[in-house]
Formats: sequence, C-alpha cells, structure tokens
Amino acid sequence: MNNLLVLRERFKQIYVSHSLLVRKGAQFLLALLVFNLINSNIGFMKMASSVLCTVGLAVVCTFLPLAVMTAAATVLIVAHLYTLSMPIAGVTVILFLLMYIFYFRFTPEKSWLILLTVVAFGMKIPLVIPVIFGLLGTTVWIVPASCGILVYYLLYLIKASATALKGTDGTTMISTLTNFTKQFVGYQEMWVMLFAVVIGILVVNGIKNRAVDHSWKIASATGAAVCVIVGASGNISLGLHMSYTMMIFSGILGVVIGLFLEVIFFSVDYSRTENVQFEDDEYYYYVKAVPKVGVQMPEKQVKHITEHQEQESEMLDISERESNVAASEVSDLKKIEKKEIGNRAEQLKKEPDFTQTAIFNDSKMTEDILLTRSLSKELGLDQNNEKNE
Repeated sequence: MNNLLVLRERFKQIYVSHSLLVRKGAQFLLALLVFNLINSNIGFMKMASSVLCTVGLAVVCTFLPLAVMTAAATVLIVAHLYTLSMPIAGVTVILFLLMYIFYFRFTPEKSWLILLTVVAFGMKIPLVIPVIFGLLGTTVWIVPASCGILVYYLLYLIKASATALKGTDGTTMISTLTNFTKQFVGYQEMWVMLFAVVIGILVVNGIKNRAVDHSWKIASATGAAVCVIVGASGNISLGLHMSYTMMIFSGILGVVIGLFLEVIFFSVDYSRTENVQFEDDEYYYYVKAVPKVGVQMPEKQVKHITEHQEQESEMLDISERESNVAASEVSDLKKIEKKEIGNRAEQLKKEPDFTQTAIFNDSKMTEDILLTRSLSKELGLDQNNEKNE
C-alpha cells in the first residue's frame, strides 16, 4: 500500500510539473479514439474516413476546448450520414439537438463524458461507466452518460442497416424516416443498457457518500454487480442476445478501476477513525472523522560537483595522503631514536666506571687539542712554525 501511495505522490509531482502536457496528451488520445470509432463504423465519406483526416482532426481538437471536440464529432457523424442518406442525416440532427438541449441544461462543462461513454461502449466495456461516473461525479452525470449511450447505439444501428438505408430518394423519404425512427426508439438492447447504467450510477454514488468504512470499495463492487444483474435480467426477459462474457468482464474491470480511483482520490486510514459528538442550543451533532493517508516522499540529496571542486578535492586528498605518510615516517624515526637511546643507556650501565672515566678524559683531551689548533691558526703561529722549519 505504501508503494502505491508513493507512486501516487510521484504521479502528482509529474502532473504538477507537466500538467499542460499531460492534459493535452489525454485529450489527443481521447480525440483519436472518438474519431477512429466514428470513421471505422460509419465511414461512408471516403475522404473524411482516411487516416490522415482522423489524425489531423485529433491534433486540431487537442489544442481546443473539449466542447469543440464534441461539436467536431457531431459534424463528422452528420457528414457521413449525409453521404449515406439525407433523411437519416436529418433525423440524426434532430436527435442531436434534443440531446444537446438536456446536455447544456444540466452539464454544460462535461462534454468529455459523452465522448468517454461512446468510447467505452465501442471498446465493449460499458459497465465501467457507472463505476467511474458514480465515484467521481454526482447523479447529474447520468445525463451525459445517457447521451453517450444513445449516440453509440445510433451509430450501431446505422452501421447494421447501411445497405437498406443507402440511396433513398424523395419518394421513400417519409417511409425511411418512419422505419428508422421506430427501429431506433424500439431497440431494446439500448434501453436495457441505458437502464443498467443509470441504476449503476445511482447505486455507486449513493453508497460512496455513506459514512461507512470502505465505502468506495463497497460502492464499486455493488454498482458493478447491480449493472450485471440488471443487464442479465433484461437479456433473459426480453430474449436479447447480449454477451454475458462482455458484461461480466466489464463489471470486473469496473471494480478494478474503482479500487485504483480510491487510491488516487480517496485514500484514508479507517483504523484511526474518530467519532465525535457535540451539541448547541438547537442541534446534536454526530461527526465521524476519518484521517487521510499521507506518505512522505523519500528525499534524494544530490551533490553537484564542478570541475574546480573536483580538482580541489583531488589536491586535498593528495595533501592528506602526504601528511599521513610524513607523520608515519616521523613516528617511525622517533621510535628508532628512542630504541637507540635505550640501547646506549643499557650499554653504559653494563660498562665499568673506569671505562666511562677514560672515555670522558679522551673526549676532554680531544677538545683541548682542537681548541689549541684553532687558536694557533687564528694567530698565525702555525705559519711561523712552518717557515722556521
């Protein structure tokens, strides 16, 4: 757990240092997935469905607000549908207008939620949406989630019936519009998944706000289980052909994502929970305080050494080595000198007294002779003696 918290703090530091780069990278990835999903499913306009156009639109939308990305995706869908059938394009425009009315009324700044929902359904992991939206948002996020589901199944139905819709003229326009609208409104799988996602968001959001221990874990597991149960019940009762493997896998993935989101956004220590009770003149207050888990990042001390400092350190090392060698040599000489003095003292103790007296007299006579010679040399007596000779 501590390793995950340290990793979270490092990610936070990276995001703080490179927040613009991270946000623009995520925005480019989302735009690339959205435009690729549209072009790969309803790529009726060949020029707009090319790889160059997909990447180009993603790059342009990276440097613009997310609302522009949503508008660009809408325009791209309408352009493809206009190439397929003008009546279908008209019906699509009307549906988009109705959805955007609710979108701008409730969540005008959450356009990326519509795109994220479409991408999740396109990647066959629809049940991660209720877990993510329920944990990170509020119940209002049901609106963009519902819009995203409607857009995905609209594209799915158009792709499935493209052959029947292609080439409709003015004489069959009304019948085409009527048949397609009935098919879209009566598509049961869409309503089952919409109901499952809405119920899942309500369950997850309701449980994660409760004052119980491990509320986020319980909310993730319960919400994913409820979505699987609702989807399976609708599949059985209505005789649909939805994949149980897809529902179970996306539910498990939603739980895993919920645990990851808890570490990132809601890391608390339930072992140090405190329950406080107090009152005033009008109310009694029961407060449950759960401390957040904090971790201290390991600090790394980096010593910067320049070339000048390296030379100084080398000179200091050399001088220290030389002083150590000199000190060792002096200590060795002192030991040898002390040893010699000790040996001489022992020899003098062993010799008889007359020997010491003779040595003393000889040294005294030698000193007298040297003194006499030096005086005679200074007075010039030695030169006179040589001349006489």
